[in-house]
Amino acid sequence: MLGTAFRKGSPNWLDLGSPDTDGAISFYTGVFGWEFLSLGPEAGGYGFFQIDGKTVAALGPLTEEGATPAWMMHFDTPDIQETAAAVTAGGGVVRMEPGDVMGEGWLAQFTDPQGAEFACWQPGKTAGLGRASEVNTLVWAELHVPDPVEAIEFYAGLFGWRSAEMEAPGMTYRVLSIADGDQEDGSFGGVAPQGDGSGDERPRWVPYFNVADVDATVAAIRGGGGSVLMPAADVPDVGRMAWTADPTGAVFALLTPDPRM
Repeated sequence: MLGTAFRKGSPNWLDLGSPDTDGAISFYTGVFGWEFLSLGPEAGGYGFFQIDGKTVAALGPLTEEGATPAWMMHFDTPDIQETAAAVTAGGGVVRMEPGDVMGEGWLAQFTDPQGAEFACWQPGKTAGLGRASEVNTLVWAELHVPDPVEAIEFYAGLFGWRSAEMEAPGMTYRVLSIADGDQEDGSFGGVAPQGDGSGDERPRWVPYFNVADVDATVAAIRGGGGSVLMPAADVPDVGRMAWTADPTGAVFALLTPDPRM
């Protein structure tokens, strides 16, 4: 499962681009009990959401013209220049060229051939998130695109990801794993076709946060001005989940994993 022992292709960072960072801090600290650590004016308003001093996500203002509020999934790469070249060769777009981030690591932002935005982080002093798959932290990364098979081929060209098909109500779901090690142990996310009823209206990566009680968290989201895109429901052999959005429309999902999984 998704953890913090990052290897090539692992989700290793997650941040939110928001037009209202103060509002986002108030909303997410209220929903998840996170604390916010600002990196100060020199970081352009960027900062970390933390639990007990460990970073679980990050937040910054929108910086691209025409950008919409969204969570951005980052994936580990040992060579970000090589990954950028592979993105272009595979039909994707380099939105932000690789650049050094104050010695902490190298960052680049991309768009896949079907329009889903993502980023890569080549670790330097900062390897990535400090906690994952615990309560109120990132537990799953899910891609929604028109053509899942084409998407898997593209990302396999970047990271060597493996996939396994599983039948879900009304669709074939594809579970993603990193390139090395046991395939099941290396799973971190999945690919679903757009139009699966989850409220997804465009190609995108969606973060799932592990929560102790989906229904209580949904109530907190509504109380904080957020919205529910897909009501809480039980999914056999997976757990209870819901799709939601913050007050500015950034989409994220909730999951209370089945304890037998």
